[in-house]
Amino acid sequence: MKNPVKHSVTRHGRMILSVLFLFAAGQAFAQQPPPPSDQEPMPNAQAEERDPWEGWNRQVHAFNEFVDDWFLRPVAQGYRFITPNVVDNAVTNFFTNLGELNNFANSVLQLKGESAVVALGRFTYNTTFGLGGLFDVGTAFGLPERPEDMGQTLGYWGIGSGPYLVLPFLGPSTGRDFGGLAVDLTVMPSTWDYIESPENYYLRALQLVDVRADLIPAESFMSGDSYTFVRNAYLQRREFLINDGEVKSDPFASDDEDLMLEDF
Repeated sequence: MKNPVKHSVTRHGRMILSVLFLFAAGQAFAQQPPPPSDQEPMPNAQAEERDPWEGWNRQVHAFNEFVDDWFLRPVAQGYRFITPNVVDNAVTNFFTNLGELNNFANSVLQLKGESAVVALGRFTYNTTFGLGGLFDVGTAFGLPERPEDMGQTLGYWGIGSGPYLVLPFLGPSTGRDFGGLAVDLTVMPSTWDYIESPENYYLRALQLVDVRADLIPAESFMSGDSYTFVRNAYLQRREFLINDGEVKSDPFASDDEDLMLEDF
């Protein structure tokens, strides 16, 4: 039986490191290769509707870039330099496998029976035959990952995204996604709950560095205004996930961009 005090402390620590991890995930959108686009500048009315807090968002975006440039990215570069590819892939697979329980729970809440079975099957195969998740045998068995989170669940049930929002350290978000994140970290079941301290802190730190390191190869594709790119990529990526690959009309994106989302 879990000690309630110890469990509470563990969850609190997990939340803190999750915030740091999500900063790296948020910075991912600044590093994805921009799809070619011939779209005209977006009308001011459309921009104000989806991004009414652009002044605040740009300031926070600049702060997040500063933290990444001076702290996170140098560490990720060192990790990438000393870590063999096979080890790097194993680390990424391990952390992906830990997230399958959350994928399963949110798939159930969205009444997606097939996705729930895929998440459960992936966790079972990868944990059992993949040496604790170090090898992604689930994909080899025809079960590719189907990421689901509470933000997607809220969107599935018709909750609007709300305005675009950039948060310190957390990076790009919306009102809906930020609320969903809070639920995922505090309420939803997680495999992380069963990892004792201080190991969970070390693993979260490793996950943060691993995610950031995996983004480095895509940096050369970045062009134009980084804030606009991050906003466009994030909003369309979220729509892509919520609609299971069916992207609807987006004032921030062109038809050419829609074709690139599966590669993100």
